[in-house]
Formats: sequence, C-alpha cells, structure tokens
Amino acid sequence: MKLLKDKIMSEGIVLNDSILKVDSFLNHQIDPELMMAVGKEFAARFADEKIDKVFTIESSGIACALTTALCLHVPVVFARKQKSELMSSEAYTTKVYSFTKKVTSDVSVLKKFLHEGETVLIVDDFLANGEAALGLADIAHQAGCKVAGIGIVIEKSFQPGHQRLVDAGYHLESLARIKAFKDGKVVFEED
Repeated sequence: MKLLKDKIMSEGIVLNDSILKVDSFLNHQIDPELMMAVGKEFAARFADEKIDKVFTIESSGIACALTTALCLHVPVVFARKQKSELMSSEAYTTKVYSFTKKVTSDVSVLKKFLHEGETVLIVDDFLANGEAALGLADIAHQAGCKVAGIGIVIEKSFQPGHQRLVDAGYHLESLARIKAFKDGKVVFEED
C-alpha cells in the first residue's frame, strides 16, 4: 500500500534493528485519513468473506480495526489486556506476549461479544512474532468463531510471525512488509 509505505518512509523512525517507531501516525497520534485508507484496503482484500465482526487487541489495533469495520458495516470487538472491574467472569481469556513491551498479558473478551458460528477478521497494527494475532485467534476459536483472516498494517517479515500465521493456516494480508532495517532506513519486501 503506497500511501502507508510513503508515511513509514517520511515519518517512521528506526530505533534499532528490530523496532520501528510510528507514533506520529499509527499508535500514539493517529492519521485518520491514513486509517480510512487502511480500512478500505482491508475491506477490499477480505471482500469475498462474510465477516460478522472485526476483532483486535487494545490499544493500537483499535484505530485500524474501527475503520475496517466501518467499511465492512460490522461491529468491532477488542480484547482487553487488563481485566476491568466491570468485566464479569464470563470471558474468553488467553496469554499474549508483547515483543515491544517484553511482558505477557492475560487478554480477554466478554463471552457476550463473540458467538459460536460467527466469522471474525483479526486486524492489528504490527506483526513481529505473531503472538497477538495467535492469541486473538485462540480466543476466537474458544468462542466457536471462524477466523476469516488476519490483516496487519505493518509486518516485520524478518521476524517469525508471518511464517507462524501461515503455518497455522491463516489467510494473512499485510499492507506494508518490511524486509529489514538497514543503516537506520526501512527496506520493504518487493510486492
């Protein structure tokens, strides 16, 4: 997706050989026009699926999931990383390790928001090791849902997440695939 790649090149900051900072447009400050384009692109890439809900994890996945759901005319459900006082015990839960934060979280979704027989599209901002996407897929399967596919805004294809998701049988669509960080610059995979 050219618009996204251009934004990564102009505003992304390579912090080291595995971390890209995109807080000016994706996960601290959000570029709403870019997010609408992301949502339209995911909706187009998964147009052949009958999707009932878009499913993501808080908090950085919410913006891209919301615009995708808006384009698909379906609700968004997001998994919480911390249990709220308002959450009952009627929840699906799994453990997810964050590559960036170096912490394992119990993520959960109330059972009333995912139903057996529904088809969900998992959407998230980054793919590194695949932990978040696999955790969301685990929750979806606990609920008896079908996973239509996984949409990732930025994939670091030099890390194992891509292969883990493909090996698990998921239809994966990434809008920007990064091959490497070289000399402080982003090198994209060829389309």
